[in-house]
Amino acid sequence: MAIDAATVKKVARLARIAEPDDKLEPLARELSGILDWIEQLNEVDTDGVAPMTSAVAASLPMRDDVVTDGGDPAKVLANAPKTERGFFVVPKVVE
Repeated sequence: MAIDAATVKKVARLARIAEPDDKLEPLARELSGILDWIEQLNEVDTDGVAPMTSAVAASLPMRDDVVTDGGDPAKVLANAPKTERGFFVVPKVVE
């Protein structure tokens, strides 16, 4: 799939990106190359290949799910910019 300078200019305008006219043609060639590479990837047969989230099979260590009282509230609130009666005080964001 080939992208021309007019398409790049239109997409840049829609995205509110100011691109000088002298950079449109090199950008069009670069985007065309990216789309060609994606088309090559679409040709790869992936039938029977399970989706994965990482190239390395790793499992995360699990901890016991134990209910606690949350630790020491004084330590939790020590870094808060403002507290009141044991709670964080934040600006109102909903009217």
